Amino acid sequence: MLLCALLTGAAAPGAWGRTPSLAEGGGSQTRLFAATGSVQVAFTPGDPVDDILIGILAQARREVLVQMFSFTHRRIARAMIDAQRRGVRVEVIADDQQDRQQPNSVLAELVRNGVAVYLDPEQSSAHNKVMIVDATSEHAVLVTGSYNFTWSAQRRNAENILVLRGNPALAQAFADNWRRLRVHAVEYRLRGRR
Repeated sequence: MLLCALLTGAAAPGAWGRTPSLAEGGGSQTRLFAATGSVQVAFTPGDPVDDILIGILAQARREVLVQMFSFTHRRIARAMIDAQRRGVRVEVIADDQQDRQQPNSVLAELVRNGVAVYLDPEQSSAHNKVMIVDATSEHAVLVTGSYNFTWSAQRRNAENILVLRGNPALAQAFADNWRRLRVHAVEYRLRGRR
């Protein structure tokens, strides 16, 4: 019945194209975006998600913003460092506790190579897995899904990514959220340095 109402447009008048109220379960920051560009999906184990991400980083022109819960994948870290060295601004927000619990974290390597890294101590878990590339460009790329930048995510876990290309408005919404979280994040400090 509901499906018929939706297909025939008999749903609540004006329901399409508006932001749901808080009472309807929509947050004050919910957004509705037109479907533009392309969508690529990949799954692990099986699909070369790490290679897809490295290829996206190799094409970055101006800016890469990352939110990551766990980051131990050295080849992805190297691709970020390479982008930084090409003049692309690369910045990462990561989970504070997860970094301390991961002996193989690559965050210190990123910092040593000029990538700006911030830890988010304010959330119970900074669990976003997002990469935003050139958000204001017509070539904007947004990557999201369950995939952490780890060897286990690539080889052992059942994970997924969505790569959304050519939707700058959507990429910008994620970039705005990244910046909102960046406000309370703290700069990563290499151990042994003050």
